[in-house]
Amino acid sequence: MPITPFESLPDSSRAWVYGASADLDAHAAAFLLQHVDSYLDGWKAHGAPLVSGRNWSENRFLTVAVDQEREGASGCSIDGLFRTLKSIEPEVGAQLVTSGLIYYRANDGRVSAVTRDEFTELSGTGTIDADTQVFDTSVTTLGEWRGRFVSRAADSWHHSLMASRA
Repeated sequence: MPITPFESLPDSSRAWVYGASADLDAHAAAFLLQHVDSYLDGWKAHGAPLVSGRNWSENRFLTVAVDQEREGASGCSIDGLFRTLKSIEPEVGAQLVTSGLIYYRANDGRVSAVTRDEFTELSGTGTIDADTQVFDTSVTTLGEWRGRFVSRAADSWHHSLMASRA
């Protein structure tokens, strides 16, 4: 089934956010999206085509969504997407599915990725504060993605990692 425009998918769509461990340049991003689009074009669950779309943002974040009202993604179909992304990692020069990183917008405007411990340390030094923009890769629906993927640290679960509880 052809890829559906991401913006037209309903809020109830199941979403997965994959954050790259490093910025992807234009060539790496094009390579990634070509392979993701190819996978999504033929994505099926139990033989039924999935209505899906994807979004690429900040040179870091791939969000894939499936309209669950039409057909839900199965464990096997999700594993297939995971394997596809994992196989692309060496070509794009960044981890996509195993990073476990925390993402925030640094003072220079770029998105940075750090471990949980580093995030806490940076909050202790004041580099990260309550107003720091953070990216919540744990969202599970498109409605959540639209509402809180990008937020202030104070308004997100990231606040619980902050040393000073600003």
